Amino acid sequence: MPVRVLLVDDEPLVRAGLRAVLEAQPDIEVVGEAADGAAVVPLVRQVRPDVVAMDVRMPLLDGIEATRALLRTVADPPKILVVTTFENDEYVYEALRAGADGFLLKRARPAEIVHAVRLIAEGESLLFPASVRQLAAEYGDGGGNRAARAELARARLTEREGEVLRLMARGLSNAEIAARLVVGTETVKSHVSAVLAKLGARDRTQAVITAYESGFVAPG
Repeated sequence: MPVRVLLVDDEPLVRAGLRAVLEAQPDIEVVGEAADGAAVVPLVRQVRPDVVAMDVRMPLLDGIEATRALLRTVADPPKILVVTTFENDEYVYEALRAGADGFLLKRARPAEIVHAVRLIAEGESLLFPASVRQLAAEYGDGGGNRAARAELARARLTEREGEVLRLMARGLSNAEIAARLVVGTETVKSHVSAVLAKLGARDRTQAVITAYESGFVAPG
């Protein structure tokens, strides 16, 4: 089955460019387009995409509020890939906090766009570690988010799970974490799953945001 993608951007040329890139792939299908975040929820219910590629800045309803609405009102929501012009943007960080699975720059090469969509569809998070650290340092609460601190305290992560979360926050893959901790990849997958379950995190991105917001990991 092809990966089903919904494009949401107020610029027709951006949507046309993304459609051309994605539909050139035999395993990706663009199933719809919208020019504003206000149309996201009804369109998702209609066309049931696997991935929503969504602009973060739109005139009526931006990508942040559209993400919140989607996750709040749609059962089994699709993955959300924020598409942005500037990586060092408070809107991007707020979208990640709201539940987006990752972000992609509009200037990305076609191969990077395709890779991002496939990665997100498979349930992996698309993180740019240096960019996310910079965003957390500039726009995060610096450990002052009481809800995130309480969430982390309730999780009661083991020492090894804490190590894994710190390495996730640095952007390491499961294989890289396994090499660093000298354990098997399957063991790391089990630890990652436990971390996500204990934090009630939708994916790795949300776990990393909680780590930064709670002060468990310093973004600097």
